[in-house]
Amino acid sequence: MDTKALRQKILDLAIRGKLVPQDPSDEPASVLLERIREQKKQMVKEGKLKAKDIKNDTIIFVGEDNLHYEKFQDGSVKCIEDEIPFELPEGWAWCRLNSIVDVRDGTHDTPTYVDKGIPLITSKNLVEGGIDYSNVKYISEKDAISINDRSGVNIGDILFAMIGTIGNPSMVTEDILISIKNVALFKFTFSKNLSNHFVMYFLDYAQEDMKNKPSGGLQPFVSLNFLRTYLVPVPPVEEQQRIVSILADSINKIRNIDVLKNELTASVKKAKSKILDLAIRGKLVPQDPNDEPASVLLERIRVEKEELIKQGKIKRDKKESIIFRGDDNSYYRYKNGKAVCIDDDLPYEVPNGWIWAILPEVVLFQEGPGILKKDFRDEGIPLIRISGLQSDKVLLDGCNYLDPVMVENKWKHFKLELGDVILCTSASIGKASIVGPEAVGAIPYTGQIRFKMTQSLIREYFLYFANSDTYLNQIDRMKTGNCIQHYGPTHLKEVYIPIPPIEEQERIIKQLSSLLSSLYEIEESITM
Repeated sequence: MDTKALRQKILDLAIRGKLVPQDPSDEPASVLLERIREQKKQMVKEGKLKAKDIKNDTIIFVGEDNLHYEKFQDGSVKCIEDEIPFELPEGWAWCRLNSIVDVRDGTHDTPTYVDKGIPLITSKNLVEGGIDYSNVKYISEKDAISINDRSGVNIGDILFAMIGTIGNPSMVTEDILISIKNVALFKFTFSKNLSNHFVMYFLDYAQEDMKNKPSGGLQPFVSLNFLRTYLVPVPPVEEQQRIVSILADSINKIRNIDVLKNELTASVKKAKSKILDLAIRGKLVPQDPNDEPASVLLERIRVEKEELIKQGKIKRDKKESIIFRGDDNSYYRYKNGKAVCIDDDLPYEVPNGWIWAILPEVVLFQEGPGILKKDFRDEGIPLIRISGLQSDKVLLDGCNYLDPVMVENKWKHFKLELGDVILCTSASIGKASIVGPEAVGAIPYTGQIRFKMTQSLIREYFLYFANSDTYLNQIDRMKTGNCIQHYGPTHLKEVYIPIPPIEEQERIIKQLSSLLSSLYEIEESITM
């Protein structure tokens, strides 16, 4: 169930007057709006408002030609039919937001932060329907007072992010002193009969439209004038209450569904991790004493490799290190020319017939080339994107391309072959794909590593290993970087992998495929 779409649909019905039936006995919204206008004029006389605060107020009405018009303070009238988003039910009326609420903004300056003081609320602190104080910064009471001279916040006021993540309307529910920065403040100073909950639901509904009409470049924003002049449909007061009651109940149920979905998603993720962990530890399928031990196969591969080195077909890796068992039954590997016990480095004990190996012993890997954007072309050799790495295939949609001649001259040895495994090594660490026919000849991009299996490893088993905690925990301890953490070939040379006999790898793959397919179906049903 797409709860986000469901929520937006319910809000859409409410704001269009289709969620609850209209009652002809309700006082029309036009009467409410006229009463608000009179209240504002009286507040000007009493000095509670300034004349400039109401000089931009307008009246929107339907003319004899059934078109919408807007009357301004100077008496001029303009047809605004092209601005009206949809038709309203009988008894409703259109107006600008500043006609019914006092729309202000917070400070645009950066005050001095202090360890303790008054919370300074920014767009980052606004979450669905409320305020998150967990990462709030504080300012002095003196700075807060200067801000609150024009942007004082009271219970029932609505805050709305104007910059960055636009929207997230949040109602103030606590009687505490807060200050705001780059946040719009909707105050109900002169509209006591207007439901602030209805206005908040309207802003919740309208924020998607506002996000599509921002100003600014790198950091989009909506201006105060944009918000003040935004068109809002106003129902009769009694209908506002009925709408709010239904919306509150419906949205609360949607939130509960989201909570259950998140819990189920977390449970499925935990189950997948547990199943993979059992498989990689040799506890998912029984061992068969008739299987050829992995050590025999790996020794045979080493002999073949030595022969290829003698024949000059491949070069010896001077830094190559292999794991072996000593007379004391402990695991050792050579480091700097010395045999070092690594029992404490290995994640756990493997079953009989299994062995531990260092990753370079059983796979060949190669990091994608460093390619600059100036090398991109509209057509040619595809350059794999991280988003194209899917569990069942490699997608080429939206990828960039390289000049075929340039590839042949500079990056020919990076071209992917059928059955290669690509693993993401930054941002979405652990994301991986097996290369199918669609991606043969393509080039992996920076942040991806191409793996080729030796005879000791089935690629599907390696893919499962690359998504297991045994692999990810080792990588997590080694990865580097601040904003975006990553790892590379140097780190992979220190990764330990448990190798079962080939026959057991096949049994593990078969069992995992069956178990995980059921979990994938559950995941898919959650997101539908």
